[in-house]
Amino acid sequence: MANIKSAKKRILVAQTRTDRNKAIRSKVKTAIKKVDAAVAANDKETALAALANATSEINKATSKGVYHKNTAARKISRLAVAVNKIA
Repeated sequence: MANIKSAKKRILVAQTRTDRNKAIRSKVKTAIKKVDAAVAANDKETALAALANATSEINKATSKGVYHKNTAARKISRLAVAVNKIA
């Protein structure tokens, strides 16, 4: 454990940010899983709705600095390709 006051604060701040980032990543992963489930079930309507929600969550995470913009673009692109492959 740190003895210096500023070091103690940095530990608390780092933990707070870690928890926040973990929660945001969890939301994104859940949204992605919903899209994947809809694609697996060949349900185009549900997949499109889930894709819109997942895209929104990923963009929010990117704006908060949780994901790099290229990572977000890659995730969104892969989801869109999967949804568009549904006949």
